[in-house]
Order: sequence, then C-alpha cells, then structure tokens
Amino acid sequence: MRVMIVDDERPALDRLSSMVDGSTNYQVCASAQNGIEAIRAAEEHKPDIALMDIRMPGMDGLEAARHLSQMEEPPAIIFTTAFGEHALEAFDTLAVGYLLKPIRQEKLSKALEKAGQLNRVQLSQIAGDDGNARKHICARVRGNLELIPLTEIFYFQADQKYVTVRHAQGEVLIEEPLKALEDEFTENFMRIHRNALVAKTSMTGMTKTTEGRFRLTMKDIDDTLEISRRHVAEVRRFLKGN
Repeated sequence: MRVMIVDDERPALDRLSSMVDGSTNYQVCASAQNGIEAIRAAEEHKPDIALMDIRMPGMDGLEAARHLSQMEEPPAIIFTTAFGEHALEAFDTLAVGYLLKPIRQEKLSKALEKAGQLNRVQLSQIAGDDGNARKHICARVRGNLELIPLTEIFYFQADQKYVTVRHAQGEVLIEEPLKALEDEFTENFMRIHRNALVAKTSMTGMTKTTEGRFRLTMKDIDDTLEISRRHVAEVRRFLKGN
C-alpha cells in the first residue's frame, strides 16, 4: 500500500520513511513538511495511508486532514505527535488512529495494518463532519491546487453545480454545496440570498434599487449582491449591531 509521510522535522520524516519501507506490503510514495505540501502531494500521488504530524508551521496536520477527507478517494490518516493532549482531538476529526513519538516499529506496523483494512466507504464515514471549520478553501485552477485563506474570502455565490469564491486575489470555482459551506462557516458567513453567503467582516451596508430590491455593499470591493426579501431584516439587524 502507498504511504505518504508528513512531518516538519526532516530527521523524523527520514526515520519514519525507513520504518515504513521496512514494513511488508507498504511503500512510501510521497513526503511533505507542512499541511499545504501534504494536500498537493496527496492530489498527485494518491496515497492509501497518510502518517500526519499534528504540530507543523503554517497549516497544521489537523486542518490538512480535513482537506484530505474531501478527496474523491481519501487516504486513511494516522496522526503522529509527541504531544499526548492532541490525541482526543485527533480521534474527534477523521484519523483511524494515532502514534505517540518516539514511534516504535511494532506500533507502526499495527497502525498501518488497521488503516489498510479500511475500505473507501468506511473512510468516507470517518471523514464526515468533524465539527471543526477549515481555515482555507481548496480550488483547482488550471490543473493546480490553490489554497485560499478563509480570511481573504468576501463571499460564496452558487450557480447551478458550481460555487464562485470571490476573494482578495480574484475568484475561483469550487464544487462544494452552498448549504455545506453555510453549515461549516456559520460563525463567519451570513446567508443573504438562496445563492449567496457573505463574510460578516466584509458587510458594510444596504442600498435600495429603483425596482425596490435591496443590495449588499462590501468593503474593499465594488461588487454588490442582491439580498432576498426573507433575509433583509436579518441583514439590517446585523449591520445596525456592527
């Protein structure tokens, strides 16, 4: 089975690689030293199992795991950490297990065997809603994976099967349902129309058109979005309170 190893410390990564390669039926197909590299490597190499360090600079292992869970064929994830307090949080997300550093060959072999026995249906069930919102959105742009920080997103707007993500550098298309985005990011985004979610920090005001419709204005961009009648009162209350 194909194994990806993710660890920001090169000695730990090299040691784990040797241990995996020394195990029967497992081979290292990719390695990465942070969460963003891990997502890109997983897209390219399609590992069956990912050994994922939790504490890493930039995007940590927990958030990277949430992104990997949305792949068409997600890898089984085993968290590796020197910090025991992360164990419960790891299980609460989508890991099939965890290993405390320093990792022993016997425990690694058992964890790999357990992960290898799970089929794709079981992995999809493990990778269900873990109750934690991502900090980035993944989008494929001209064949490359682009990670957009949530803090740079102005709004999501649905159009049939696609959702436009308007962000500080432009816009991209994703295929995630708007309702799922609303459920995940409800603390930071507000529904203003059946086809639009807007970052609360971007909302600045409302204008009324000559046809009697309301539109939302946002800071830093000239875009305006229609507010449906059912959401006008909620939006007005929010703007008055902020």
